[in-house]
Amino acid sequence: MTNPIGWHHNESAPQASPQILETLRGLAVSLLSDNMARASGTVGLQPYHRPKPMAGTAVTVRTRGGDNLAIHRAFDFCRPGDVLVIDGGGDLSQALMGEIMSSFAESLGVQGLVIDGAIRDVGALRQGDFPVYARGVTHRGPYKNGPGEINVPVSVGGMVVHPGDIIVGDEDGVLAIPVAEVEAVIAGAKKQGEKEAAALQSIARGEFDRSWVVPHETRMMGG
Repeated sequence: MTNPIGWHHNESAPQASPQILETLRGLAVSLLSDNMARASGTVGLQPYHRPKPMAGTAVTVRTRGGDNLAIHRAFDFCRPGDVLVIDGGGDLSQALMGEIMSSFAESLGVQGLVIDGAIRDVGALRQGDFPVYARGVTHRGPYKNGPGEINVPVSVGGMVVHPGDIIVGDEDGVLAIPVAEVEAVIAGAKKQGEKEAAALQSIARGEFDRSWVVPHETRMMGG
């Protein structure tokens, strides 16, 4: 039976290779973001876990604000190595999940949760290193009425995520990388990491080059 509008369930996209994910965990999200035109990534979502790098393949959920029925169903589409990305419309009136659901996701091998909505049980979540990013917190629990859709394009924190995108996260935030672009983004991030390491060494030697600042300011002022 075909699911009605608002209840679509699509198969999960192919997963990124473990080697790619391991490489991404070793690169700062800021370096990756700088190599995506500095115009990507979430805004307004916060980490609620002890620091740990996150990388995995996106399984997406779009649900009505404050309702987590679709999230429960989406667990059936999750595989070890996935990141569950939940578009709750930024609603903060009801928590979409807490300790129990995040613990279950971790038991499935899910690499993290990205939630544009509210969560609860943050005292417990902050004691662990399972990645959980969310827009806010409330003690008020969710409804389970639907509708909701699985593996459709979603928007979280102003970032569009397609099923199968590679999701990375660290203390600076969360970023989605299209599979077709990941090799180029990694290469650029590695090169920039080397450049930034050299800059830090020049600071330690007292040789940091700031000669570009005044000429650049002059150009920006139209001079």
